[in-house]
Amino acid sequence: MNRHLPSAAKQHGMAIISALLIAAVVAVLAGAMLTRQSVFTRSLEAEQLRVQGSWLLQGALQASRQQLWDARRKDVLTRLDQPWARPFAGAVEGRLDDEQGKFNLRNLVRQQQPDAAQLQSFQRLCQLLGIDPGVGQRISQRVLASYAQRAGESEVISLRSTSPEAAQTLLPAKAPMLRSLDDLAGIDGLEPRVLQRLAAYVSVLPGNTWVNGNTASAEVLSAVVPGLSLPQAQGLVAERDSGRWFINRGDFVNRLRMPHLVVDSVQVGITSEWFRWHGRARREQRRVAAQALLYRPEDRQPQVIWWRVGA
Repeated sequence: MNRHLPSAAKQHGMAIISALLIAAVVAVLAGAMLTRQSVFTRSLEAEQLRVQGSWLLQGALQASRQQLWDARRKDVLTRLDQPWARPFAGAVEGRLDDEQGKFNLRNLVRQQQPDAAQLQSFQRLCQLLGIDPGVGQRISQRVLASYAQRAGESEVISLRSTSPEAAQTLLPAKAPMLRSLDDLAGIDGLEPRVLQRLAAYVSVLPGNTWVNGNTASAEVLSAVVPGLSLPQAQGLVAERDSGRWFINRGDFVNRLRMPHLVVDSVQVGITSEWFRWHGRARREQRRVAAQALLYRPEDRQPQVIWWRVGA
């Protein structure tokens, strides 16, 4: 009988070890399931907060659209002392930017051809902002490559040699269309900090536009008005922001005090149609940001051209 005691004890020990192993496996599986459930619950809560934040942003965007429309009905001028120009706070924080107070890169191409005057203006702006001329040229080349253009003289000769009809067609774009300044990322020498600096002075709009003299910075005005120095532009902007807003294009040209300047060479107006909306909503610990491009025609409420969450 005593011979069998070690064997029985051994079996009993193995049973205990097996039970412990099973308990450990069950505990690990249960822990994994709880962890997965916790992760799923947090993801669901985060998604709910994101959706709620998006709703808040949509509501704030509609309020900004109405604000722009009210301003347009009250005054044909677009000025920085109007309600739309003040940052908004509350459940949603953000602001509206007048994109026509900036240099529109779309202006580098006009009537399917590079615009030499606008190319020079952009290079002047880059110089005023301390941006390397080579980087400015590469930006211009990238913009030009994103639009279909009429063939140059040498290309026309080449096309005519193969087909007279082909010479009348547009050369297709060589690069994707630009939607925003972020699409310029990757250009050699264009560092993120430089791109961020450009965002305050440069826009990308669907069509050609004039600069709004009532909202543009001194740097932009100095760049687009031939012969206008930065100190002169700064004085003009200080006078404007003190309450002497430009009432029409002629008023702007007269106050330049540059009698030799050809009026048609001044691509500056006093109203705006294009605006960039920035919004940021916070729900508990979740933050949701969005941007939108708004187009405000003369006869109806501003339209949302594009809307981007997470911008």
